[in-house]
Order: sequence, then C-alpha cells, then structure tokens
Amino acid sequence: MEHFFRRKRGGLLKSLLSLSLVFASFLMIQKLKLSEKYATGSKHARDASWCGSECLSYKKRVVKTSFWSAESPVPSHEQDPQPPVTGQAPPGSWDAQVLNCSEDASVKSQDWFRRLDPRFHQFVLRRHCRYFPMLINHPEKCADGDVHLLMVIKSVIEQHDRREAVRKTWANELTVDGKKIRTLFLLGTPTADTKNLQKLIEYEDMIYKDILQWDFMDTFFNLTLKEVNFLKWFKIYCPGVQFIFKGDDDVFVNTHNLLELIHFKVEERKDADLFVGDTISKAIPIRNRQSKYYIPKELYDKPYPAYVGGGGFLMSSQLARRLFVASEDVELYPIDDVFLGMCLKKLGVAPEMHAGFRTFGITRHKVSRLNKEPCFYKSLLVVHKLSAQELLRMWSVVHDEDL
Repeated sequence: MEHFFRRKRGGLLKSLLSLSLVFASFLMIQKLKLSEKYATGSKHARDASWCGSECLSYKKRVVKTSFWSAESPVPSHEQDPQPPVTGQAPPGSWDAQVLNCSEDASVKSQDWFRRLDPRFHQFVLRRHCRYFPMLINHPEKCADGDVHLLMVIKSVIEQHDRREAVRKTWANELTVDGKKIRTLFLLGTPTADTKNLQKLIEYEDMIYKDILQWDFMDTFFNLTLKEVNFLKWFKIYCPGVQFIFKGDDDVFVNTHNLLELIHFKVEERKDADLFVGDTISKAIPIRNRQSKYYIPKELYDKPYPAYVGGGGFLMSSQLARRLFVASEDVELYPIDDVFLGMCLKKLGVAPEMHAGFRTFGITRHKVSRLNKEPCFYKSLLVVHKLSAQELLRMWSVVHDEDL
C-alpha cells in the first residue's frame, strides 16, 4: 500500500514529528502573512469563504470510496472565473470529480505478478487509475490572452522554500518584449497524516494563485500521474499557450536563454514538434534493488526508448496536446521521464538533445568546483540540482552586470 495509502506511524517519532509540524506551521503562517501584507496591502480573513470573489471556491465535499482511507475535499467550481470572450469556444471543465478506483483483480492470477517485487504490487493493481479529483485548480491561469511560455514545476507540499526561491528567480510571472510568462506548481497530497500541511498549501495558493493540486499521494511512483493529469488539464484550459517548460523545483533555469532558444526554433520553423532537453538514449532498466529507479524484469524487460531527463525540458503546445492523446494508449510506468519517452515513441517523435540542459549537473562529479561556476550558468539553459539558497545566490550572481 506504500504508494497509494497513508500508513500510520506511532511512538516517539510521531510525537516529535507532530511537534515539528506545529512549530513549522506557525512559522510558515507568519511568513506567509508577512508576504501577503506586502503583496496585496490588505488582510485576508481565513474562514470558510476566505478565497473571496476573486478566486476559486474550495468548499469541501466528501468523497467516499474504497480507494481512499480518509475523507477528501474536492473543489467546487461554482465560482470558476469565465475566460474572456475570444474567437475560440470556452474551455471545458475538469471531469474527474469522484474517485472510484478498485484493484484490477485479474492481474493477481497471472504468473508474472506472483513473481513481481511486492513494492510494485499496488502500482500495478491500480495503474488503470489515471485522472483524479482536483483539490486546487486555476482554470483562469491561461485565460488572460495568449501565454508565450508556461513554466510548470513539479513540487511537493513540504518544499515551500524551493517554491519561494523559484518564484523569486526564473519562474517569476512577467512579460518580456510582449511575451507573457506564467507559472504553475504541480502537487499531490502529503504522505504524512496531517491537516496542517494542506491548510498551509491552501493559504500559500491564496497568496500566489499558482498551484494545481490533485487528490493522489505525492510519491515517486505517482510522478507519472502528474504528467498525465497535467496534460489533460492543459488540453482543457490552455488553448492559447505556445510553449511549456516543465521541470523540478530544484533546478536553475536561465529564462533569457530559454526565450532565445524558443525564438530561434520559431524562426527556423522547427517548433511544431519541439521537445528538447538532456536526452538519454539506449538506456536499459536498472536492476539494482537498492536504486530509486529499480525496475524488475517482470515489469519491463527491454531497452528504454529515448527520453529526456525530467529535471527540465521544453516542448511546444502542439506536441503537448498530441502527447495527451498518445498517453491515453500507453500503460502507466513508474518512472515519469521514461513514460513520456514511450509516448513520444508512439507519436514517432524523437526528443532533441541540447547541451544547454544539464539535468545531471554541469559535471556529474558533485564535488567539482565547476558546478558552482556562475559563468557556466550564464551560458546554459537548465542546471540540476540546487538548494533554495544556492538558487537565490546563483541567480543574483549570474545577473550581476559586472559578471
């Protein structure tokens, strides 16, 4: 049940964790209140209607299914903002409102499943479950005219400091030479049994309005769910977006260089099937059981298709919409990067390798001084990975006019 159900923890560890969360929650609320004060100049009430008339209503409705062990709030769309009148038809709405996903019992009788590592049982039994209810939605994010570049960042609730650093640096929402840049963070639900974290993320979203959250647990195997749920969300709500950068919350992105790359691809008319990043070719599944990326033979026993490192990649909106269609016919795979590679293969599209995407660092030797050299960051597009403090410091250095 590791990847879909919450596990109870007890003893001293649970007590210490609870105390830590309470203290962290207090500090976070104070920090967010201060940020809100300077961002909006007004105080927001935190009651059942704290979201007000300017954003979505998150009235709680109980979803009772055999899939979840707890009651889950799902969003009410009664106050969804209407998109501006354009020549296009208005977008649809998210239709996965109630989760009713039971195990695929037919798999249990198959010989390969009996031999399969138990860590993968729940993933296999429920990998037919693709689309989940949304807890936080922002259908208005793409409705404000044409968006040139949508920055989409995978994150987890606990990594608030990373999201703050990303907002202050490469994913800052602005307009450059008439080109709009917008930002979204993709989240699931916390793996720890606590309501404090959910309250904090709702408060954070009230301030920034840049979070999409689905009702599945934020685990490594469920990263693929973020891919398919986002692709569906994008097809519904973002008809006017031109390009998507998708990455992790611990990467450095040189926004200027990214825009230059897009401009070059458009001029060369090579943007329709654009999917560019740190391409990995001729890889095979890792059989080391201690590895985070371990895949047993029973699950997959052939070479991987070409795929890009998930730390950061750039794709066109046209290809993203085609990927959504293709993804519905591809069986979910526990490694999200490889899954997208499978979808690309189905479309007959080869991901493009670009030396400016360094998803394994400037050099793979983590202790190398080259990984901290700002001159490299000034000329590259994406570098993985940095802490929140390192990102803020490197961004400041790279944008120093004397560099």
